[in-house]
Amino acid sequence: MFSSLLIANRGEIACRIIRTASAMGIRTVAVYSDADAKALHVRQADEAVHIGPSPARESYLVGEKIIAAAKATGAEAIHPGYGFLSENAEFAQAVIDAGLIWVGPKPASITAMGLKDAAKQLMQDAGVPVTPGYLGANQDPAHLAQEAAKIGYPVLIKAVAGGGGKGMRLVEKAEDFADALQSCQREAASSFGNQHVLIEKYIQRPRHIEVQVFGDSHGNVVHLFERDCSLQRRHQKVIEEAPAPGMDEATREALCAAAVRAAKAVDYEGAGTIEFIADASEGLRADRIWFMEMNTRLQVEHPVTEEITGVDLVEWQLRVAAGEALPKRQDELSINGWAMEARLYAEDPAKGFLPSIGGLNNFILPHDVRVDTGVEDEDEVTPFYDPMIAKLISHDSTRQGALRRLADACGKVEVQPVRTNAWFLKRLLNDSEVQLGAVHTGLIVEKSDDLLEPPKPSSLGLQIAATSLGNDRFVGGMRGDLAFEMIRELRGFRLNAAAENRYRVTVDGHPQTVVVDHSDQELVNESWQRKTQLYGDGEVIIMEDGANFQVALDEPRGSGHHSAHDGDILSPMPGKIIAVEVVAGQAVVKGQKLLTLEAMKMEHSLTAPFDGTVAELNAVAGAQVQVEALLARIEAAAE
Repeated sequence: MFSSLLIANRGEIACRIIRTASAMGIRTVAVYSDADAKALHVRQADEAVHIGPSPARESYLVGEKIIAAAKATGAEAIHPGYGFLSENAEFAQAVIDAGLIWVGPKPASITAMGLKDAAKQLMQDAGVPVTPGYLGANQDPAHLAQEAAKIGYPVLIKAVAGGGGKGMRLVEKAEDFADALQSCQREAASSFGNQHVLIEKYIQRPRHIEVQVFGDSHGNVVHLFERDCSLQRRHQKVIEEAPAPGMDEATREALCAAAVRAAKAVDYEGAGTIEFIADASEGLRADRIWFMEMNTRLQVEHPVTEEITGVDLVEWQLRVAAGEALPKRQDELSINGWAMEARLYAEDPAKGFLPSIGGLNNFILPHDVRVDTGVEDEDEVTPFYDPMIAKLISHDSTRQGALRRLADACGKVEVQPVRTNAWFLKRLLNDSEVQLGAVHTGLIVEKSDDLLEPPKPSSLGLQIAATSLGNDRFVGGMRGDLAFEMIRELRGFRLNAAAENRYRVTVDGHPQTVVVDHSDQELVNESWQRKTQLYGDGEVIIMEDGANFQVALDEPRGSGHHSAHDGDILSPMPGKIIAVEVVAGQAVVKGQKLLTLEAMKMEHSLTAPFDGTVAELNAVAGAQVQVEALLARIEAAAE
């Protein structure tokens, strides 16, 4: 076993690898950009090397800098993590050529699975079932349209070099094919430098099921059973679980055997995932499950496999990279219970999942489930990288037990002032179809109206907040334990007839009247138990069920329902304006798209908060903007 390891990644990924490597007695080296100079993975590693400016393309994606850092620190091996350069065959070869150990599959295996069309042909040759479709080299639009018609609509157009949902278009009827093809090819060329596409049959209400495989340099390949990753939004996984609900033993055996054949077909070494798409309209059946693609790396959702098998997959990676045989044979692996994972993002689901950046001035995660994170209290979420801040992983003897534990954990998340998707995750886990295991990749979209209805604070929470603000013992500027102790003292505070019982407050900037119920003894008896804390000058934060609400005493604003600042459209983060949909003076309706901002590797639509007129427009397509820049101002329609 080598004695030193450089992790060519950041955040939660790097922290996860450091944890196992340190437990094995391996010295760890971190790399970091300007934005990550004080990051948790830098603090946890034995040594850290600065590799460049904040943008990933100038730091974490520059292989030469990473190899130079390894040599300068005497690191013997490089672990790429998952993401960034983890599936870059050229980087893997460069690491090997530099005389270092590459913790990952052979470059040839990465290349073989890197292009979707070639990979599917390879799988067909290996006897692995693939989704019906067209994988040919003829990219003439007319020919592609003919092939789509042969397959039968709806179809998916997919970039052969794509990933992460980019370069993918669903086409439901023939007349939409040409436009969708052009759009897909443009995005593929921009994102991957390759505009070639394949076409495959679109599966209605599909399930996304993947199998964890592992190979070594001695010819051994095993599977560690399946995971279900069907709960997705915009092709990004949200909730993952293992094993897959509704999977019988015969189907599992056939699926996992196909995954092992796929890995052997590319002489696979290390951790990998064979992804399948299932038509579960008649339940999970082996003849309705097809190969989709292979991820030649460890996956974000690997903890659920670790929880049900008792295996540390990072330890296996390090041992295999050092030339050791797999620690266990197939007959020594079994499923123990059920595990589920939720991805906690710094984003606001109620505002189209816009990323939320800033300081984590209050960051409390539950202690009764496994938590993999790359940040701590007082750290910062920056606009330069993926906004995932933690993974919450539950394990129980039954699926219902794992569901309940994970939903409860999401409700205990306390983060301020950054907003998170914790309340959305809890609501999703409590959905009736999710509870029954009737998951599919379109579920979140189908139920978006209910799942994304903005949460509201409880009546009790509002009463406590209003009473706290009105209480003459309230002192602004408190936070943390002192503020919590002040709330705790409210249980001895008697509400009586002489007290003011009606308060005009704003909740997240929206005016509301709160009437305190003097007869409600729960207000007195339970106030200290509520997730209510005092912050700032004259502001209370209510924290309930994974959501937080800013409450302040309202100042009279006249007769209008909307103040001037209600219509200010501010940039939620630094980014680039890629489209402006309106002009100054134009009438707009609530929810209408005003402009599109590109930031944190995603596009974000900013919409009108209410019916009105574009009174001011400062946004120009192509312009770079800073956080909270005034992009537009909407003037409310006269009532």
